[in-house]
Amino acid sequence: MTQSKRLNLSVQYACGAAGLPARAQLRVWARAALAGGGQVTIRYVDADEGQALNRDYRGKDYATNVLSFVYEQGPPTVGDLVVCAPVVAREAAEQRKPAEAHHAHLVVHGLLHLQGYDHETGEDDARAMEDRERQILAGLGYPDPYRD
Repeated sequence: MTQSKRLNLSVQYACGAAGLPARAQLRVWARAALAGGGQVTIRYVDADEGQALNRDYRGKDYATNVLSFVYEQGPPTVGDLVVCAPVVAREAAEQRKPAEAHHAHLVVHGLLHLQGYDHETGEDDARAMEDRERQILAGLGYPDPYRD
């Protein structure tokens, strides 16, 4: 494995780890999503921390499912993901999706943001990001997250 393909993954459970993906599972998802390797921290948080970070960094005063903080797009990619566990659990229940599949989708989604993908810059960019998400998730054995 070359240096550019190396993955240095740190996982933090700031809200407890019960019912959340294990470090080994997160590593599998990260390897699939990070084309050129990287140094990434995935931090699972509660709603209060998720709301505070979303308010402070995006000006939106509510907890969101995943936040991406890019330090270097690389390769290798350097950045942090913050996943709000209660929001992900609520969304999975509302969408009648397995929680694991929804976690996989949001981790992949966040890691693509770290690599420069952005679904908020236009329809073509959104389609490209969604197509890449579908491809990665299918390779991991998960269904299309955008299909009802």
